[in-house]
Amino acid sequence: MARTLQQEQDVEATLAAMAHAALELIPGAAATSISVARAHHTVTSHAASSDLAAVVDRLQEAHGEGPCLDAAYAQTIVRVPDFTHEDRWPSFAPAAAEAGARSMLCFQLYTDESDLGALNVYGAGAEAFTTASEEIGSLVAAHAAVALAEAQHINRLHQALTTRDLIGQAKGILMERFKITDQQAFVVLTTVSSRSNLKLREVAEQLATTGTFPGEH
Repeated sequence: MARTLQQEQDVEATLAAMAHAALELIPGAAATSISVARAHHTVTSHAASSDLAAVVDRLQEAHGEGPCLDAAYAQTIVRVPDFTHEDRWPSFAPAAAEAGARSMLCFQLYTDESDLGALNVYGAGAEAFTTASEEIGSLVAAHAAVALAEAQHINRLHQALTTRDLIGQAKGILMERFKITDQQAFVVLTTVSSRSNLKLREVAEQLATTGTFPGEH
């Protein structure tokens, strides 16, 4: 499994491989998804293997509570034997039960550097999971966290290289158009970025692709 996950260097492909591995390997799993950690202790759902998983994930995001949020930021493992008899999340649990969810098992995805999110596993009925489910799920989550962290790192490197290239192209356009230096061209870009309240990358990308600054016609 570790080799398969490490072969996936795109973040979305890695998430899909993680969810598939969990579905195949964890006893009692009927559906899976990945909750990726975002700012302000929120998450976004990815790679849901069923409509039910996607719906319940969205309910957790909407209610701001639930096992995946607890797993992502507080507990290593969160187990839900039966949503119809669950009082830890008074707003989310009844909504999950009404949507058709019965049991759930969530594993924290983390490395020494950061909290990455949670691996979510849905059971077909109540009491779907055992101690073996938790033990195997913990191993799957550990491998998945390493693979996800690597994929996210590679993605950030690609974005940084793309940004650098766009800024270089934009500076070249300004240097040729106005006969100014590299440093002067960079000052122009940062000034436009500040005044237009746009990221430097966005300003550079528009200039490089259209030859104009934001707001110009």
